[in-house]
Amino acid sequence: MGIEIERKFLLRSDAWRTQVSYSVRLVQGYLARGEHSAIRVRIKGDGAELNIKHTLDGINRLEYEYQIPVSDAREILDRVALRPLIEKTRHHVVRGDHLWEIDEFYGENAGLVLAEIELGDPDEPFDRPEWLGEEVSLDPRYYNSNLSRLPYSKW
Repeated sequence: MGIEIERKFLLRSDAWRTQVSYSVRLVQGYLARGEHSAIRVRIKGDGAELNIKHTLDGINRLEYEYQIPVSDAREILDRVALRPLIEKTRHHVVRGDHLWEIDEFYGENAGLVLAEIELGDPDEPFDRPEWLGEEVSLDPRYYNSNLSRLPYSKW
């Protein structure tokens, strides 16, 4: 078991694009999604995983992650996962000692771009790049599980 401490932000500009070190395409679908917990399957590049998350307070989450065969993940996404699927490209930007994961969404969530940073402590200081906008960590609309229930295009 791990505890994930994650903060999410909207972006105020595309200036981050010149700082991307690499990007990977992700497709994920939810098998269950409740108010505080979710179970998902994700294909990330050439790999696949089953992930279980339980939100403790919006920023702190219990997280369990297990590698699974890509062929199983494809079948689960095609035949079992709730709709719509989450489709996005995750861009990686390193700033100081931290990795920013910037998710650019497609499909029914097209137009949404979110920056996430994982921290060792909820109050850990971090560099706030000039392209960083409003924090939305505590707004459940921006959780991927909720974006699969009520996509950004329907807000």
